[in-house]
Amino acid sequence: MNNLRALIAQGEGEQLEFKKKTTHPTRISRTLTSLANTRGGQVLVGVDDDGRVVGVRDAEEEKFMLREAAAHYVDPPLTLHFEEVETDDERIVLVVRVAESQTKPHRAQVAPGEWLPYVRVRDESVQASTLTERLLEHQPPPEIRLEKLPLNKDELRVLDHLRARQPRITVAEFADLANISRRRAYRTLMKLTLHGYLRYHDREKEPFYTL
Repeated sequence: MNNLRALIAQGEGEQLEFKKKTTHPTRISRTLTSLANTRGGQVLVGVDDDGRVVGVRDAEEEKFMLREAAAHYVDPPLTLHFEEVETDDERIVLVVRVAESQTKPHRAQVAPGEWLPYVRVRDESVQASTLTERLLEHQPPPEIRLEKLPLNKDELRVLDHLRARQPRITVAEFADLANISRRRAYRTLMKLTLHGYLRYHDREKEPFYTL
């Protein structure tokens, strides 16, 4: 119960989603897909958007709906892990754990015959761009991304810059910072993104990168 309170206190974010209930597999499949395509996370079913615990009416029915979504509305299918947590006032919250996938990208069925990739951006599940989808296809598995990549001076420079100065950087800004061509700057940033050091964002006019 203490762990549940701590989770709720964090608020929704990249790795945490609140759901009052599972209404339809196509809707929850987008959330499951986005978590698996990003860094994994948890869905708290029985918690509304403002963090109020409402509980689930039937935990087994919720599990059935979630399994259906993960098996038939996500491609490739996902395996989910469940935990039921009972509150002090005897309400049940279903904790659904989604691991970061090693078989990205996953796509959610949004309509008959229409499958789209989603990623997690802050507290939202958003449709992935073509470039983001391509990055997901070539991204190494999570357990080896950060361990086996020797960093050169340009790669270290952009990481140091993001840690110490600005929270985000574009290709043009990095090219100016490192005094290198934009092509080389782009390749460096893409390499760091593929290996999990950086995050790529394309929801604004000019794409940018963050830690």
